[in-house]
Amino acid sequence: MAAPGVAEAIAAPQPAEGAETADAADRLLPGLEADSKPGRRRALEALRRALEEPGPAGPWARLLLPRLLRCLSDPAEGCRALAVHLLGLGLRRAARPTTPCRACCLPARRPPEACEELRLALVQLLSLAVDLGGAALAPHLDDALRVLRCSLLDPFAAVRRESCSCAAALAQATPDHFHMQSESLIGPLMQTISHQHWKVRVAAIEATGTVIQFGNGKSVDDVLSHFAQRLFDDVPQVRRAVASVVGGWLLHLRDRYSFFHKLIPLLLSTLDDEMPEVRQLAASLWEDVSLHWQRENEEDLKDKLDFAPPRPPHYPPHEHRPVLGCRELVFRNLSKILPALCHDITDWVVGTRVKSAQLLPVLLLHAEDHTTQHLEIVLRTLFLACADEETAVVHSCSRSAELIGTFVNPELPPTGPLPGHMGIMGAMVKMELGWGHDQTVPSPDSAADLFQDLYLERLLLCVQALVSVCCEDCSTASLQLMDVLLTIMALTGSTSLRDKAQETMDLLATAEGVGSCQDLYRKHMGPLLERATASHLDWTAYSPELLQFSVIMAQSGPALGEALPHVMPTLRACLQPSRDPQMRLKLFSILSTMLLRAADTIDSQGQLPSYLEMVTKDILAPNLQWHAGRTAAAIRTAAVSCLWALTSSEVLSAKQIRDVQETLMPQVLTTLEEDSQMTRLISCRIINTFLKTLGGVIDPDKLIKIYPELLKRLDDVSNDVRMAAASTLVTWLQCVKNADGKAYYQSSVQYLYRELLVHLDDPESAIQDAVLEVLKEGSALFPDLLVRETEAVIHKHRSATYCEQLLQHVQAVPATQ
Repeated sequence: MAAPGVAEAIAAPQPAEGAETADAADRLLPGLEADSKPGRRRALEALRRALEEPGPAGPWARLLLPRLLRCLSDPAEGCRALAVHLLGLGLRRAARPTTPCRACCLPARRPPEACEELRLALVQLLSLAVDLGGAALAPHLDDALRVLRCSLLDPFAAVRRESCSCAAALAQATPDHFHMQSESLIGPLMQTISHQHWKVRVAAIEATGTVIQFGNGKSVDDVLSHFAQRLFDDVPQVRRAVASVVGGWLLHLRDRYSFFHKLIPLLLSTLDDEMPEVRQLAASLWEDVSLHWQRENEEDLKDKLDFAPPRPPHYPPHEHRPVLGCRELVFRNLSKILPALCHDITDWVVGTRVKSAQLLPVLLLHAEDHTTQHLEIVLRTLFLACADEETAVVHSCSRSAELIGTFVNPELPPTGPLPGHMGIMGAMVKMELGWGHDQTVPSPDSAADLFQDLYLERLLLCVQALVSVCCEDCSTASLQLMDVLLTIMALTGSTSLRDKAQETMDLLATAEGVGSCQDLYRKHMGPLLERATASHLDWTAYSPELLQFSVIMAQSGPALGEALPHVMPTLRACLQPSRDPQMRLKLFSILSTMLLRAADTIDSQGQLPSYLEMVTKDILAPNLQWHAGRTAAAIRTAAVSCLWALTSSEVLSAKQIRDVQETLMPQVLTTLEEDSQMTRLISCRIINTFLKTLGGVIDPDKLIKIYPELLKRLDDVSNDVRMAAASTLVTWLQCVKNADGKAYYQSSVQYLYRELLVHLDDPESAIQDAVLEVLKEGSALFPDLLVRETEAVIHKHRSATYCEQLLQHVQAVPATQ
């Protein structure tokens, strides 16, 4: 049967009803066509008063509807507003309300209404028609949908919200016809779902849920990506709306079984929401979904319901075990969910990676031992994600790995871990050890691959898990564990991580029942050094093995003194001038540190003197030779520092120091000319030490060659170097005093007097005092020469006081000739 006309669609006239209202309407109708705005407005006001009077409305629709529809196009905004109000009054008072849809479609056939409030009123009028008309609206569904497609994209936020509510009401009012045209609303709704007002976004999500619920279920595929984006919304009400709608679909959507693998991840993602109310709603909906599905499939689940398996051993104590329906739903759809999820965990968008990584442990908690059949793809994803720079991603991956260790038999995962997999291994080992299986400790295949602190931190988790759980059983693998810990301490750039590794080393020593970690080094010193130095001929400054060797030397303490047959040849080979300069600098620094506390480290067994010739001739002498360049100068400084540590360590006897002096004095004298102030200062101190051990046992020609170089240092730019040179000259004069045949030194001493008297006039009082002490020390050698030289220059000195003090000292001290 054809649809009635617009006027007849509102209400059919009743002959004996509302005659007075009809007469009043006949009198006022001409006023609606008046040319003046006040006239049209007065007519509309009179009609409003007539309709607001109590009593039946009568045949007003037949008479007024066509005129009121034309009034919606009135140029006066006030008249248009009154016309909308009158249409609403008429709908509420109509004797048989049906569908005035065309009254609301009229604005779509002319230029859009400019007034936001009127556009809102028109959409509200359509919502009223839907509420009152119900299923009778079906013949005019096309017109209503055309209006909604426009109003859903309206710039006014309130219009969009009202349009969403109207669309939902329309879907519920005409379910038998709506499903054939529901897809036309999906596009506008998806454009509205990202509106800047959160209330509009919530309304769009809820409207989408109802439209698809009573419409075409295939539209789920079109909205899933938009719903997934709303899970990242900053407003919790929006995320709550997503959970509510998805939960409703899982409960009531006609084709829900076809979309389980797509809808379940959306609902489970909200179980980890930051807001408690969202988590509680999601948990409640998820349990309702599982119980509903469980009742629908009770026959299939009968055995599992009657003979429920016990709670798995080692189940995480802080986790609530999902009910059977939840677990079965996840297990049956896991193969379809995991590929997309694992892809998103490695997505380039940070938010996607974080949310996907948070979902994975939720799925694994539901899958339990069924995780085993999906282990390959899960582990491959975790191995990649554990290197993520986002802490939240790494934390979720560690949690997933712990669940794998809980539910999967440890004999099943693939062995031979790659370096990037250590974080996952640590979490898995921590849980799998509870199964009571022996674990093989992985040694790093290539330490260079573990160079990043993130990998090292995850590697440390493995060792900590083993040490904390196995305790005394770690003794069978303590060498491998030490090797791993040394790798961590060697390669990390983080002080805190290095400290944690050292703490773990102490725990390992305690677990083995030895006194300290140094005893642990003593136990495994040989194998550790063999592994670290196996490739020492190919070392560079960046070789991980060099860093491991450095840690062993720095941390092993007295155990190092027992390994000199292995350590010293390695140092000799690596400190040759042909090797990498940066590597030599590192090794000299380490060697200097060891020599400064030699009794507690490198000479703990008193064996260092037996390697003295190797140290002086094969290590120090070649590196003290002059070569051009700043790097070569830095190496000479390092070598000089190492020599100073050796001679001042109180390890060597006087005779041994004299042997060192015989070998290295020429090279040390040349370092007095170095650009480095530190090198010149240390060289002066080394020469002073050499001279103190000589006594009178030295070749006069060699002794004479020393003082001119020291004399030059009195002109040094550094006062520290000048003071050190003066102190060394005092020792030099003492050597001359103790030597036989002092006449051989007369000309040299006289030259020294002359030069020192010049420095006695130095502007620095400290230098003057130091030079005066040198002259006083040398005055006993040739006092007459000193007096003559002093009297020759005393009248030239600005500070004659120092010269007078010197002369008085010479007269008071007898000559030693």
